[in-house]
Amino acid sequence: MNRGTQLKFKQLAVIIVAWMLMGLLMTVYDLLVLLTDNTLGLSDKYSFTVSAVRNVGAGLIGALIGGSLLVFYVNVRYQDKPYGYTILIVCISLLLIVAFISVLMGVILVPIRTGRPLTDPVSWAAFQKFLKDSSHIKAAIFWGFVVGVTQLLLQVNSKFGQGDFWNIIMGRYNTPKEENRIFMFLDLNASTTMAEQLGNENYHALLKDFFADITAPILENKGNIYQYVGDEVVIAWNYEDGKENLQCIRCFFDMKLRIQQLRDKYLHRYGLVPSFKAGMHCGRVIAGEVGIIKRDITYSGDVLNTTSRILDKCGELNEEVIASSDLLSELYSLRNYITRSLGAIKLKGKEKEVMLVALTPA
Repeated sequence: MNRGTQLKFKQLAVIIVAWMLMGLLMTVYDLLVLLTDNTLGLSDKYSFTVSAVRNVGAGLIGALIGGSLLVFYVNVRYQDKPYGYTILIVCISLLLIVAFISVLMGVILVPIRTGRPLTDPVSWAAFQKFLKDSSHIKAAIFWGFVVGVTQLLLQVNSKFGQGDFWNIIMGRYNTPKEENRIFMFLDLNASTTMAEQLGNENYHALLKDFFADITAPILENKGNIYQYVGDEVVIAWNYEDGKENLQCIRCFFDMKLRIQQLRDKYLHRYGLVPSFKAGMHCGRVIAGEVGIIKRDITYSGDVLNTTSRILDKCGELNEEVIASSDLLSELYSLRNYITRSLGAIKLKGKEKEVMLVALTPA
């Protein structure tokens, strides 16, 4: 199972637990309403246990169906659509799911209540009465709100990036922390020429396709997209994730392979196949939240400046990917790759020289 699918299953697991808890909360809320002075109180037919089973069961079934639909279809099939468009799709799907769950719960609960099979006239009449109960409208409103909030949170999580939204909610980086990170700065080649050739609109479409197509290789190699800056992508790894199986280096060549696999698509749409270069470095950075109106988790430190300068050297030295010797010394055996020392080079804005190494597949 690839990492992208694993992340989706984690999201689905969270939705299942959350929706079941919402079903239990709905049961408790109903009980508290029935116990207020504004109602006639509990009827002889009321059972908290049956109500809980019904609502929690609805949450479970709804999460398995609706949650799966959100995670594996809506937010994949319509990931480039406006949020309002996805809401419309979700609302239509919700009505169908609520109707399905209502029928399913009736099929399960009515025979239990009557003690007779559903084909029995008494059970059938009770089943029809069950479907006409106004509680289904209440459920549609309640679960509509739950689904809407779930979709919003999925969109926000996608906006911030995997894990960052949860880190902001938990306040993990409210106080800045020093961390070891591996960074890759990736930049398109001849971007100015492509922009002039394609025009602003088509060039933007090219960037959108390119960023989308390299996402899977980044996730597969346990990288996190830190930010997009124009035609540049900044990718970050935790030390252990980046070092494992040389993921940080493999990522570049997996992205290159992915773009080559999509060569025909790019030639058909844009008349060219984008190529790119990358600089890589590692070290300690300060990670922390910044901003008031728009919060974000940022990294700061000399590591990022150095990585950016290494990227600049790719163009000057006509190399696809250059890494610092500091990074390579942290990695295990560089099997399957050929390293070529570029010597100690003084990077722009830095006093000390940095040992740089060019990498190519063996």
